Amino acid sequence: MRRPALAALSAAAALFLSTVAMAASASAAPSQQGLAHRNDHVCATATPGNAACLAIRHDTVDAAGNTVTVDATATRHANPAGFGPADIQSAYKLAGAASGGKTVAIVDAYNDPSAESDLAVYRNQYGLPACTTGNGCFRKVSQTGSATALPANDGGWAQEISLDLDMVSATCPDCNILLVEATTPSFANLAAAVNYAATQPGVVAISNSYGGSDSSGYASAYNHLGIAVTASTGDSGYGAQSPATLPGVVAVGGTSLKTAANGRGWTESAWSGAGSGCSRYNAKPGYQTTVTKCTRKADADVSAVADPNTGVAVYDSTAYQGASGWMVFGGTSASSPIIASVYALAHDVASGAQAGAKPWAHTGALFDVTTGSNGNCSTRIWCHAAAGWDGPTGLGTPNGIGAF
Repeated sequence: MRRPALAALSAAAALFLSTVAMAASASAAPSQQGLAHRNDHVCATATPGNAACLAIRHDTVDAAGNTVTVDATATRHANPAGFGPADIQSAYKLAGAASGGKTVAIVDAYNDPSAESDLAVYRNQYGLPACTTGNGCFRKVSQTGSATALPANDGGWAQEISLDLDMVSATCPDCNILLVEATTPSFANLAAAVNYAATQPGVVAISNSYGGSDSSGYASAYNHLGIAVTASTGDSGYGAQSPATLPGVVAVGGTSLKTAANGRGWTESAWSGAGSGCSRYNAKPGYQTTVTKCTRKADADVSAVADPNTGVAVYDSTAYQGASGWMVFGGTSASSPIIASVYALAHDVASGAQAGAKPWAHTGALFDVTTGSNGNCSTRIWCHAAAGWDGPTGLGTPNGIGAF
């Protein structure tokens, strides 16, 4: 009788291991052992005068709804769930492109105490060159430029910061990274952080993975000619958000990205959560020539992967909402730093020029996204993907660096 019992135990163990392996996949279906997946926003909804970060964590959860940590170790992972650098570079035809050491600035709120060490884990995992304070590749400062008087720690924004830093690394491995931490997520403090970043030598792009109500406030802080200032369009479907709606900003929408048996090897559709719309307050840039039925700034201009169900691998050791270590993230928080980094790879925005005009003049160097939607709207093109420009995905996603 012992042998059948051992066989049963062996079968149970095999089923358990199979379940865990499925849970580690960003797109795995819920298992029979009670593990499922849930998408969690890591920042609260923005309040008046403030922005919210737009990162969405794709969690594995148990039957009670508790987050299951897949791998919290800081050692090399066998195969982290979610897309890594090779995937991003393959999907957007960026392999072999280099920035020559240009700097991408990341603006976020609060302090991520483990930003540099977590970045090291991510880059080591994927064999990317070290990017540290010591070798001059990485720098973290407050909105005033202090490297010591930093804001208070915040777990949600820390995970947002790790997402941003990892996406710069994935897209542009030779880029330098400047992390500017605003004291709070007020638009006043975030604008001050953007203005500081724009003064720093070597900065060619500034990514802003946050948003709040559509407004015209602080427009000058996000308008730096010769620098690509990108901003996420939002994660709540149809509806315009600031700072993406500001005239000087490259508004970045979101897609669902999947591998495919086609010439590209990938396929994309509009992500249902991507923000879009027509601003009520901000002037229409002269380059938005093909946007119809919108007399003001329209979102988005371009896009990249943002669907957390087809999300990206991120490492962050600052536990928040029960999650830490290797995680899968999405949201237009992922797409903004990706596009900022493509601008850095191209490093072709002339001094005194508006970065947003580049894609509109080079639509042939973009992958047009023509399927999917982010909700219902009075003007169909504002919320449904279509040939040419549309609200959720803009003109499309990078096909190399030619449009940037």
